[in-house]
Amino acid sequence: MNIGEAAQASGISAKMVRYYERIGLIRPATRTESGYRVYDAEDIHTLRFIRRARGLGFSIEETGQLLALWRDKTRASADVKSFALKHVKELQAKIDELQAMSRTLRHLASHCHGDDRPDCPILDDMAAVGSNDAKKAECAHDPEHCDHAH
Repeated sequence: MNIGEAAQASGISAKMVRYYERIGLIRPATRTESGYRVYDAEDIHTLRFIRRARGLGFSIEETGQLLALWRDKTRASADVKSFALKHVKELQAKIDELQAMSRTLRHLASHCHGDDRPDCPILDDMAAVGSNDAKKAECAHDPEHCDHAH
């Protein structure tokens, strides 16, 4: 199939298929005499694998490592499990960070009058980033995630 058909079958845009080929994530496509890329069922399977890995939040580099594990029929499943659980820890850290950001913004918004007055605790906090006062304010409303180093 051509690149458009491969893109549709895999759920990855043609632009990304070309990019994955260029960076070596997928093997170079075979070409017709006129230079058009041709993909087979194995290529589509690989592209679907990549789409799934990326959908689970794995980076391009990590996806390459997963592809190597997938292709290595002698690999231990323990290696794959370890790799996945490391990613779970990274995802959880991101979730925790996003929840802390949400709490901070919710706290700041609750202290904003939201009227015609120009004073705004949200903007004041952003302007104070890096100062000890901003850290103290963050700790005041989210003490369990504060390092107490100030």
